[in-house]
Amino acid sequence: MHRMFPTDEKCREMLARLRWPAGPECIRCKGPVVTLETEKTLYYCKDCDYQFSVTAGTVFNDSHLSLEKWFAATLLLCEAKKGMSACQVQRTLGMTYKTAWYLCHRIRHAMVQVDKPMMSGTVEVDETYVGGVHHDGQRGPQYKKEIVIGIRQRKGPVRFFHAKDVKAGTLAQYIRENVSQDVDVIMTDDFVSYPFAIDRAGVSREKHKTINHKGRVYVNGDIHTNTVESAFSLLKRGIMGTWHRLSAKHLAAYLEEMEFRFNRRNNSNLFVDTLRHMATAPVLTYQKLTA
Repeated sequence: MHRMFPTDEKCREMLARLRWPAGPECIRCKGPVVTLETEKTLYYCKDCDYQFSVTAGTVFNDSHLSLEKWFAATLLLCEAKKGMSACQVQRTLGMTYKTAWYLCHRIRHAMVQVDKPMMSGTVEVDETYVGGVHHDGQRGPQYKKEIVIGIRQRKGPVRFFHAKDVKAGTLAQYIRENVSQDVDVIMTDDFVSYPFAIDRAGVSREKHKTINHKGRVYVNGDIHTNTVESAFSLLKRGIMGTWHRLSAKHLAAYLEEMEFRFNRRNNSNLFVDTLRHMATAPVLTYQKLTA
């Protein structure tokens, strides 16, 4: 990474290519701009009488961190299959824990996938529980499980959701918003809520296949939920082995990160793809993050 982007100038050149594939344009009016010969490359729009840099309006703007550290932190999060903790980033890049924590969350925020097409073909739906710690002043740490719903299309993407419960209405909402009614089949275990959820989601009951986990049956021909459970396994290894403690408040952000990286695990351009998201994603302020 340091050979590819050894200087701030090289980082800015990459951001400019990712942000404006057809060439720099005004971030206000989208009009033509001229490049100013300054220490840090600036652009000037005559129509708006506006001067700006490639980082203006992005997650990189007004940051005291160098772009080299931003790029290095992004690479660390992209390459870590089970995630990268703020403590690891702190030690590796030499910064305070608070800075590393905020930096990681801003990168995660850019990993949120805006375009999520409906799933089709064979889709598996399952739920799991991940541990959390709630501190009570009188009773000390209280352990509370948080619910994660997983939906995965075989040979396709996975999606994770931090759910409030596993009632039929809740499950139906996630299925309805993510699975096409033209789906070939939906695989679930024998949890009692799923048949009602499938009905409420508007999917034909004939397309619902179940595997009897209570009877310790885990595969019946091609009927199983092992595909989504393998994604759950990676998620739990990240929680237990890397992040250790997750608050319920920020769980959704970690799920988005794991989902983003998992769905691009065979993408050789994952690092560049993540930078492209960071150059165009809305800015996450510290006040909003800690509200």
